[in-house]
Amino acid sequence: MQSSKPILLVEDDSVDVMTVKRAFKELEVTNPLVSTGDGEEALEYLQDQTTSKPCVILLDLNMPRMSGLEFMKIAKSDESLRTIPIIVFTTSNTEQDITQSFELGAAGYMVKSVDYSKFIETIKTIDSYWSLSKLPTDGE
Repeated sequence: MQSSKPILLVEDDSVDVMTVKRAFKELEVTNPLVSTGDGEEALEYLQDQTTSKPCVILLDLNMPRMSGLEFMKIAKSDESLRTIPIIVFTTSNTEQDITQSFELGAAGYMVKSVDYSKFIETIKTIDSYWSLSKLPTDGE
């Protein structure tokens, strides 16, 4: 990514978290990866004034307590969070989830592959795109 800001991973599956960490290491993504287990934890992290806001959020949809769609509704209605790009990164390939995600302001929608080489390619694509994309600054 183009900044040194963290990337927030909102994911409840510990295997997927480890796979993302492994992919970041393999692809030499230098941004710190902050992981939260669901939407509620992610909002707590984002609203904590002592933490650095992420440059991008990788968001799973199917989580306990607060789903990814519920998280997006709240985050995109919050003035201080709405400009942070959210990339849905999930196993769901349903048209309804895709449509709802974009209606709520998703910057992208990527389906996680169980094939590790395809998983790596997806992370590489996300990293490449957000390394080139201009992002708004928030004074940090």
